[in-house]
Amino acid sequence: MPKKRYDVDQIIPMLRRADVELGKGRKVPEVCKMLGIVQQTYYRWRQKYGSMAPEMAKELKALQKENSQLKKLVADQALDNAILKEAAKGNFQAPSDVAAP
Repeated sequence: MPKKRYDVDQIIPMLRRADVELGKGRKVPEVCKMLGIVQQTYYRWRQKYGSMAPEMAKELKALQKENSQLKKLVADQALDNAILKEAAKGNFQAPSDVAAP
């Protein structure tokens, strides 16, 4: 069975539904089976998204995307700096290395 990837927009309603079912007296394994997830996934989602509103989840997703873009930008700049330093090494010679005419 292939793994399913759930979006944050799908996770939060599932957690709300789980809360309702747990409030009705169902046990966590029953609720997880009803949602089609394993208990470990439920508890991981609960820890990460438990008290989040859908708006907060969208903001989190946007911030994560922005963070990854900024990390890529910093990595590109570090690479550019390393290339420039390497190129600058060969342009300068010490006076003792210069041959006399």
